[in-house]
Amino acid sequence: MHTSTSTSTAPSTILCVDDEPNILSSLRRLFRPHGYRVLTADGGAAGLALLESETVDLVISDMRMPQMDGAQFLAQVRQRWPGTIRLLLTGYADIQSILDAINQGEIYRYVTKPWDENDIVLVVRHALERRALEQEKLRLEALTASQNVELQALNASLEAKVATRTQQLKQSHDEVQAANERLKATFVTTIKVFSNLIEMRGGKLAGHARRVAELSRKLAQALGLEGQEARDVFIAALLKDIGKLSLSDDVLELPASAWNGEQLAAFRKHPLRAEQLLMALDELRAVSVILRSQLERFDGGGFPDGLVGLAIPMGARILALASDYDGLQIGAMVQRSLRADEARTLIYDSVGKRYDPAVVAAFRSIMEETEPPARDLTVLSGQLEPGMVLSRDLISRDGLMLLAAEHVLTARVIAQLLDFEGKNGGRLSIRVYAPSKDA
Repeated sequence: MHTSTSTSTAPSTILCVDDEPNILSSLRRLFRPHGYRVLTADGGAAGLALLESETVDLVISDMRMPQMDGAQFLAQVRQRWPGTIRLLLTGYADIQSILDAINQGEIYRYVTKPWDENDIVLVVRHALERRALEQEKLRLEALTASQNVELQALNASLEAKVATRTQQLKQSHDEVQAANERLKATFVTTIKVFSNLIEMRGGKLAGHARRVAELSRKLAQALGLEGQEARDVFIAALLKDIGKLSLSDDVLELPASAWNGEQLAAFRKHPLRAEQLLMALDELRAVSVILRSQLERFDGGGFPDGLVGLAIPMGARILALASDYDGLQIGAMVQRSLRADEARTLIYDSVGKRYDPAVVAAFRSIMEETEPPARDLTVLSGQLEPGMVLSRDLISRDGLMLLAAEHVLTARVIAQLLDFEGKNGGRLSIRVYAPSKDA
């Protein structure tokens, strides 16, 4: 039996199976520029024949085909080439057929016709990345098993050397892991500092991005986003106004409701500028996608693409609500600053129009929940002790971030804070916690 494998240097191979030649041509034109090797077959039988002779990493199959439908074809692919990722392409809402494909073919995802080119490319890329990770996991497991057999054959006198080497490897791993965590923390801190620089153009904006980022983080958590996806939403909120750097001061100083047509048109371009500024940074590619869509509306009346409903990235749907909620309270959107309850009422009234109902529901639950007991406490600078850890970003009275959350205080840093207070004539609100002795 032929087995699907791939090398790290060879391009991934995609097999597209559909009885419509124009669909196959569209898929070939879509994926080839992304570096994939694209094969096509006009039916399930032809697809199976190709799999007998070709190494295929991923199969995209139409659902409705004569003689052998997509569910039957993908079921055979799963049985004979289980390592090949399977995607279903369907142009109609046939729930039973999709269930058959899921149950029989154990598909990775299904994509509806007509597809969004960016979405299907992302689905394929993520699927292939997942497959590569699974193959690497199997390789490492096989390597570990092989090494275990070799270790069992070693003479007892080598046990001490093995233990020593294991300890060295563990120490190296711990050091690399610690360095990686420090790098992540530095990256987020750099983003926060840059966010402060953006906000320096307008007094009313001081602290706006941080508040939006914190609410966005809570919304992402409530909606089940985790890991990198949640982190991207948080960072997008911190950088939400980066595209506004090109706007004139008169636009920034007025609330949105007071702009004339020319000023409004200039404002609506800032998401595109934000995307352009960040697209060169691979680490912030997903963030740039969120920023592009931050002015989209759930009902399709937004900018710049007029996306509707779930076509808007989840991160952008979250950011839109969080940004507006704080913007209404600081007078950035209407002539006067609204109270929190007034801002919430406007949010609730715009459900299904400006905002995603699911995001509004998560927002409502956050607004109504009881704050859990805090593990930290507020102290004066004179009460600080070396070893204490900041539980929140330390913000000056004019809204600038002095130190990022999770910063471990030293005697030198405490002395600097005391000196800062003395020169600026005001006390800082400092939230800290004592690290666990077991940490």
